[in-house]
Amino acid sequence: MNSYLIVGGGGMIGQKIAAMLDGEADSIPGGTELALFDLAVPDRSGISAGAILGSLDDDEVISKLAATRPDTVFQLAAILSGESERDFDKGWRINLFANWKLLEALRREHVKSGSKYRPRFVFASSAAVYGPPIDGAVDDLRICEPQTSYGAQKVAAELMVSDFSRKGFIDGISLRLPTITVRPGKPNAAASSCFSAIIREPLNGRRTALPLSTDVRHMHASPRSAARFFLHAARLNTDRLDGRRALNMPSITCSVEEQIEALRSVAGNKAVSLIDMKPDPFIQSIIASWAEEFRTDRARALGFEVETSFDEVVQVYIEDDLPGEPGSPHVKPS
Repeated sequence: MNSYLIVGGGGMIGQKIAAMLDGEADSIPGGTELALFDLAVPDRSGISAGAILGSLDDDEVISKLAATRPDTVFQLAAILSGESERDFDKGWRINLFANWKLLEALRREHVKSGSKYRPRFVFASSAAVYGPPIDGAVDDLRICEPQTSYGAQKVAAELMVSDFSRKGFIDGISLRLPTITVRPGKPNAAASSCFSAIIREPLNGRRTALPLSTDVRHMHASPRSAARFFLHAARLNTDRLDGRRALNMPSITCSVEEQIEALRSVAGNKAVSLIDMKPDPFIQSIIASWAEEFRTDRARALGFEVETSFDEVVQVYIEDDLPGEPGSPHVKPS
């Protein structure tokens, strides 16, 4: 039996990982056992998974989670970039100190087991770990000097994952994600939320604000690819990492204008007319501090894959999520 714990399992990526694991359960010898942990978990109809409700900030709950000794822990839970910048205390409490509590609880289980228990720990990190000045594509050998609280919290958590792994308490890997586009559902507190909104909202017949200039370049991967990143990381031989446990994930880099043209090619000028230019200096300052392109030779050599164009990213949203959006007009490619 292979057991998985998805921390942040109520979120979009967590739900997609759960669905993929559930879909392959019958083909895995011994089957799988899947638990989703979050403040709230959506209806899991069609997914064989248990739900555990609670806060990552609750010591008792975290100890109980670790005591189940899952083989693999996906740590996706976080306070997002915009909220982390606005609420300094909350960002550090959840994005760093709660991660310490979780890792320490897993270490205690490792010690109790006589060093036999050593879970795979896959941590969701971010492109925000890098900071300016950035000239060209950034590889994962670059020194991390983030210019946002969110980025600082993520790189500090990466170092914990690396050190706990070095000591043999866990077998960890940190995935530095590009912006995940197109996210289904409502806009969230991430500064990068607008990159999804300018595709998702017009495809659902709703107006949306664009706080950035159309010449801003940014990197993207679909939710489908993101879920596959985590599953691939869960099964990767980490000896191949050579001790460097943080990886830039593959992505598609394009401008906002190219995103809009991809929308136009699918849904026409009427959809594009639903985007309103509303510059937001706060969002602009956060996005400007992030790398706009990754070098991902190492991740690709390890077998991580992504879409080949932003048009494909849009098509993935249409196939996977558009029919389920509330009030969706079920736009089809023309």
